[in-house]
Amino acid sequence: MTTVLVTGASGFIAKHIVRELLDNGYVVRASTRSNHRRDELDALFPDAGLEHVTLDLNHDEGWADALADVDVLMHTASPFPGEQPDDPEDLIRPAVDGTLRALEAARATGVNRVILTSSVAAVLHDPAASPTATINESNWTDPEGERVSAYEASKTLAERAAWNFAATHTNMKITVINPAAVMGPALDGNYGTSLKYVERFLAGTDPMVPNARLSVVDVRDVARMHVAAISNDMSIGERYIAAAGMTSMPEVAEALAREFPNRKITTRTAPDWLVRLMARFMPPLKLVVNSLNRRNHVDGSKAISTLGGEYISPVEACVASAHSLVKLGK
Repeated sequence: MTTVLVTGASGFIAKHIVRELLDNGYVVRASTRSNHRRDELDALFPDAGLEHVTLDLNHDEGWADALADVDVLMHTASPFPGEQPDDPEDLIRPAVDGTLRALEAARATGVNRVILTSSVAAVLHDPAASPTATINESNWTDPEGERVSAYEASKTLAERAAWNFAATHTNMKITVINPAAVMGPALDGNYGTSLKYVERFLAGTDPMVPNARLSVVDVRDVARMHVAAISNDMSIGERYIAAAGMTSMPEVAEALAREFPNRKITTRTAPDWLVRLMARFMPPLKLVVNSLNRRNHVDGSKAISTLGGEYISPVEACVASAHSLVKLGK
């Protein structure tokens, strides 16, 4: 049987990957940073016989043992903050160094098949692309761009480092998945940053909704692509945008208001100038500001053509997020 090491296995995307791997008959070795996060996985998959290891992106200890007798490295671990740090290096260094640490450990232990989780953040901010251009896998974010956040820079530089590593070590068979904004059902109460926006809609926290457009993908599609890539040799040496299509925050709010009529979900659209003003005092809004004028279409068709399946629609993914949050008492 094929054994897969999933790093950062307690993350929102990673938990879905673990489930997809188990459903497809893989043996899963799950890395976490603490016993608490290990318990989360055992609660989700009580009869799966998960193998557990403890790893840290910032330290070498444990990586060689974790990769012993492993066939595939599924590297999902990377910092994803709710707010931008004061020092961008607090995000960039763990992302880049952690990726290289994982790849070097894989090479040293003879593991040459790697599936890496990057992000559409490593694609979107290409200075050569016009504001209305279609974005695809040939585009690259400029990590030093004026409006590029520390998170976006970290994902770009980490992916660049992975491809540079593969160019130097030609026996490494790397596939990269670049998800757009990841929505879809939470499997438990630790679901990361993306679903926080849906949580705010459900709670009626904000009096108005930013008119921000975003490219969305369902987490179940992202997990399926990661697992499908393992056995698809056509995916080796390729990056794949996972993006079902564009939607806007007002469109999401309206869909949620229809789905949950008893909730006080605002559908009023905030003027852009107000969002920019509020972002000065509310750091989480800084990421939203960068999306206010974005009209790029993000092309996720390559992933479907190679890895198969069909996308769950952006609105359906957001509604699924909301239903899972309601079940969690949100």
